[in-house]
Amino acid sequence: MDFQTPIDRSATSSQKWNKYAGQDILPMWVADMDFASPVSIMAALQERVAHGVFGYTDAPDSLVEAVQAYAAQHYGWQIDASWIVWLPGLVQGLNLACRTVGEAGDEVLTATPIYPPFLRAPGLSNRSLLTVPLLQKNNAWEWDFAALEAAITPKTKLLLLCHPHNPVGRAWNTDELTQLIAIARRHDLIICSDDIHCDLLLAEGLKHQPLAALDASFAAQTITLLAPSKTWNIAGLGCSLAVIPDPALRARFQKQMAGIVPSVNLLAFTAAEAAYRDDGIWHAELIATLRANRDVLLDWFAGSERLKITLPEATYLAWIDASALGPINPLPHFEALGVGLSDGRDFGLPGFVRLNFGCPSVTLKAALKRIESLR
Repeated sequence: MDFQTPIDRSATSSQKWNKYAGQDILPMWVADMDFASPVSIMAALQERVAHGVFGYTDAPDSLVEAVQAYAAQHYGWQIDASWIVWLPGLVQGLNLACRTVGEAGDEVLTATPIYPPFLRAPGLSNRSLLTVPLLQKNNAWEWDFAALEAAITPKTKLLLLCHPHNPVGRAWNTDELTQLIAIARRHDLIICSDDIHCDLLLAEGLKHQPLAALDASFAAQTITLLAPSKTWNIAGLGCSLAVIPDPALRARFQKQMAGIVPSVNLLAFTAAEAAYRDDGIWHAELIATLRANRDVLLDWFAGSERLKITLPEATYLAWIDASALGPINPLPHFEALGVGLSDGRDFGLPGFVRLNFGCPSVTLKAALKRIESLR
């Protein structure tokens, strides 16, 4: 478990590192960590490869059992096996949810800033996008529940939730989730909740609360998207799942998949099961590393007059107010100094950038040294 020695990814066709290939720019943009996955996952993959036959493969019963056991242990959530729909990626789940709920011309609501596919999926599904800004108060991001409810019209059918939230790093609490459920009930909304970062909780004492588990009587109005990809750094293998308790909603979701969405490949299933069955030692060291990196960031930004950061409770993503450098697109200021970040405009909030601190501390400190003049 070495989280401190940089790994050379330059010859691996990495999207993260290829973006700035040939340039002296540290890539800290896409949500892809620079850490090796647990040894248990590598061993499981090697054992499966050694078998030598790679035919069409269904999700093993043992993987379903691993997901059920993990959810029960870590979230207090009892998932029925019939609720699970396997997907080759979480973004497909967002798009399928938009196609599943309501009809063409209906509306999909979400809160900005938000992971960019949330903003694209409704239009790709012939739905209209409604957005309500999150509020920044007391150095934290909060819901504007009054504005959220005021935005709802009779054509609004679906709320897309990011929980924990990418990019602001909030882990929504029980009161906030309860208020979202109340609003959804009043307006008969389905909530699709992207929980992909739910095992990356950095604030001490936090425990993930799936929306569907918080209120069993509301579970029929939920689609929960999960994946081992972010936590165990196996996004390139492509394995996600939608948990849909309501049979009719699940059937509509699966109908939208038919003939279009490919099956999950066998190595992805293998890696996913190994991740959910891992002993947790690697994960604990990962969280300790991310907390230490977060503290480095907080100390650095505390001394900045022009750049502001809010404390991320979850994820390995820092959301930075760089509007003092440029109210529309401050990203070129960072790239010119050799640090590649994500552009806040893609998330619906110009003037901000997102930094991925899922890397060895030496890489993070090198990046901060490069941008010292921006403080």
